[in-house]
Amino acid sequence: MSQAVRARLRALVIKARAARRRDAGMVTSEYAMGIVAAVAFAVVLYKVVTSGAVSTELQRIVKQALSARM
Repeated sequence: MSQAVRARLRALVIKARAARRRDAGMVTSEYAMGIVAAVAFAVVLYKVVTSGAVSTELQRIVKQALSARM
């Protein structure tokens, strides 16, 4: 092999290794951020659904549906 080919091959290997190091752990942090966002959304949704106004309205809808004539 000529020196130019070896140098080019060595540069490609070094570049590939550096790219792998930059991406290390990125997937795990993305999953963690997704889980945190999902939990936050679930908490907000729970608070809205269990609030007095929404609870009263849901009870009214259920009572109206159960008392409907067939």
